[in-house]
Amino acid sequence: MGYSFDFSVIRDNIGLFVAGALLTFRVSIIAIAFGLILGIAGALFRTSGNKILNRITLVYVEVIRNTPFLIQLFFIFFGLPKLGIRLNAEESAILSLAFNFGAYATEIIRSGVESIHKGQIEAGMALGFKPLQIFRHIILTPALANIYTALIGQVILAVLFTSVISQIAAEDLTFAGDFLNSRTFRSFEIYFMVSLFYLAIVWMIKGMGYWVERRFFGFAKYSRR
Repeated sequence: MGYSFDFSVIRDNIGLFVAGALLTFRVSIIAIAFGLILGIAGALFRTSGNKILNRITLVYVEVIRNTPFLIQLFFIFFGLPKLGIRLNAEESAILSLAFNFGAYATEIIRSGVESIHKGQIEAGMALGFKPLQIFRHIILTPALANIYTALIGQVILAVLFTSVISQIAAEDLTFAGDFLNSRTFRSFEIYFMVSLFYLAIVWMIKGMGYWVERRFFGFAKYSRR
């Protein structure tokens, strides 16, 4: 093997990697936050008993889960301007990723909501809880605790999906790697470093997720034992 390793390209361009990693992290966090809101709302609509809201949410979930994320990204970035809605690359990335994550989160959270025994809801009603209090304290919190591991897995996939946003010239981590590779052709060194940055981002977000689990759902998990 005649390949000569040279990691000076990493040292000389570390700022570009850091900038790309920061954009990847920012897009991931914002999109996941909005997607989680969509997922909670979607799960509420799917279990509300309202046929219209249920059908609308089901169509949204089926469309998103049965089309490629890249096509969803292209539709928002290239398609919406035809309707007069213009978004820059970062905004398009956040919106498409939020809608994608929200669809998967809807079904994950719905399964958690449906795992709550009706007797607990009836007990809350007997105690005089209002509907919003019942949903928040008796349904949503235990439901999230039940499906938290699956939700964290979907969060990790959402972070990895950000590697696609370089296709609309969003200057994320993958964009930084492709940019440098096209000029230096040090593919091994560049994509090795890109992989390390993605690992670091995923570990950071997983760490945040596990902190949230211990902080907000520890009692709910303990109470089920």
